[in-house]
Amino acid sequence: MNGITFFWTTFLAFLPISELRGAIPFAVAHGWPWLWAFLYGAFINALVAPACWIFLGTFHKLFLHLRWYADFFNRFVERARSKVHQGVERWGWWGIGVFVAIPLPLTGAWTGTLGAWVLGLDKKKTMVAVILGVLVSGIIVTSVTVLGIRAFDIFIKRV
Repeated sequence: MNGITFFWTTFLAFLPISELRGAIPFAVAHGWPWLWAFLYGAFINALVAPACWIFLGTFHKLFLHLRWYADFFNRFVERARSKVHQGVERWGWWGIGVFVAIPLPLTGAWTGTLGAWVLGLDKKKTMVAVILGVLVSGIIVTSVTVLGIRAFDIFIKRV
């Protein structure tokens, strides 16, 4: 475990596009034990929820005065709202946890927290839901990384 791998694992775990899907395989591929990669990646990714709430509560209001930021943010919010709204309507704040738990692009802690904020959900319940979702997502990503994608063939019927 060198400093460069540590930096990139942290960066990937916190980055909205990669999150755990990038951090855990990267860390394991660079020699980290799978348990350490899971624990560290999930910890860093779980920090997204409070960081996102702090940003939205403070800096966001200042940045909205910048035209390019407002345009980007409005597009991002609409995308997040359309993805999260149906699940939240059906399952409440647990919908956020399930949404975050699915390790696909744009379904992680960033979008889940932003979606909860946009929909006006309770901050504490959202934090719990996002953390639980991150843990489930981390387990899935770690399992696929360690066992390999072929291990999940038992769930696929081949014709």
